[in-house]
Amino acid sequence: MEELNRVTPEQFKSQDKFPIIMVLDNIRSMNNVGSVFRTCDAMNVEKLYLCGITACPPQKEIAKTALGATESVDWEYAEDAAALARRLKEEGYTIAIVEQTDTSEMLQNIDFKQYGKLCLVVGNEVFGISDELLPICDLAVEIPQFGTKHSLNVTIAAGIVLWEATRQIGNL
Repeated sequence: MEELNRVTPEQFKSQDKFPIIMVLDNIRSMNNVGSVFRTCDAMNVEKLYLCGITACPPQKEIAKTALGATESVDWEYAEDAAALARRLKEEGYTIAIVEQTDTSEMLQNIDFKQYGKLCLVVGNEVFGISDELLPICDLAVEIPQFGTKHSLNVTIAAGIVLWEATRQIGNL
């Protein structure tokens, strides 16, 4: 691990983070929750919020895919994603949902640096973002796809958008 130059969970908690908050809106699979924890650790996000029916640690299924990231990532449960989004907006966050809508912008066309503080929201694996959350969002991010399915697993979508946002914000 030393050769990989990895920080300890304690060092991770105290290091500067990207100004990005990730929100899971009614995610039903605990494996998906754990995977997003792990991605949030990898992308050095500020905080992860688990909303609605999204399960919270400690859970065996979350731990299996999180691989310890539940100990390093700052997280909190918020029952109502829409109320959380309104509060974060008041704190200066741009609310960006990862969703295909009639107003969504393609990921490659978005300049994330212009937003300052960013809140990325991914929704339920079947139903997507909650209807109550849609009118609150500032931006809908769509990932270009070229196959027949036109949908990605929520963890994959979260990872792609988090990578692009951190790449831009961190000038990587």
